[in-house]
Amino acid sequence: MAGRDDGDDWMWAEACRLLMQAEGRQRHSFAPRQAASALPVWHPPADVLETEREVLILVALPGVDPAAVEAAIEDGTLHVAGLRLLPPELRHAAIHRLELPQGRFERRIPLPSGRYAAPVRHSLVNGCLLVRLEKAG
Repeated sequence: MAGRDDGDDWMWAEACRLLMQAEGRQRHSFAPRQAASALPVWHPPADVLETEREVLILVALPGVDPAAVEAAIEDGTLHVAGLRLLPPELRHAAIHRLELPQGRFERRIPLPSGRYAAPVRHSLVNGCLLVRLEKAG
């Protein structure tokens, strides 16, 4: 390519490598896995943020009813599980593309050390399950 030097070529190659790596990680996040129950599951991506008073966990669950999600703390880990199904009105539709994972999901997220007040509260915010863990005393 005219006007490009070796430094530009290296930067372009590195950018392409990083993009391919990110795409692979995204595919890996949504790949079906086997849970302890032997049902196929997918693992939604999650963010963990901490403030002085609480730990906030955002789990990407578009189209999932928060009332149908189980969220509990087990051995210093937040366990989130549930089911994502097509809405009934779409079950007989012709599918041209289906990229959002369907079926049972499960995610175990290690928590920052400390104690948390009960109960585990969660709600849906902009397509993400928001779990608010209040720090205990």
